[in-house]
Amino acid sequence: MLFVFNVQAANPKYVIQVSTDDARTQKIVLNNAANLQKYYGAGKVDIEIVAYGPGLGILTTGSKNASRVEKMAMNDVTFSACQNTMNGFKKKQGHFPMLTDGVGKTPSGVVRIGELQQQGYSYIRP
Repeated sequence: MLFVFNVQAANPKYVIQVSTDDARTQKIVLNNAANLQKYYGAGKVDIEIVAYGPGLGILTTGSKNASRVEKMAMNDVTFSACQNTMNGFKKKQGHFPMLTDGVGKTPSGVVRIGELQQQGYSYIRP
């Protein structure tokens, strides 16, 4: 008897950290995600960008990358903003930062990165 199994391999998985407000590094983060999608094909790679500390700015409406983040979020890149950082922002500014459309929240950026690594995500920090 011959058995044929059609087993589909899971998508490659990457988590990219952004924790700096350096514009060049933030651009590299977005380029890394775009290059991963270009290599594997959109929908064939799982990418999550986790922003915390000074890096949270990349995910806000005031960022010069806001439209790019929104477009990438619509094209299968997951963005997670650290709630701890947002709480600190509110404490200093009196209000939460305005996140770009398509950006989600996670209670803690560093915890989220660790969780994703435990789920088999490769870790990238430009």
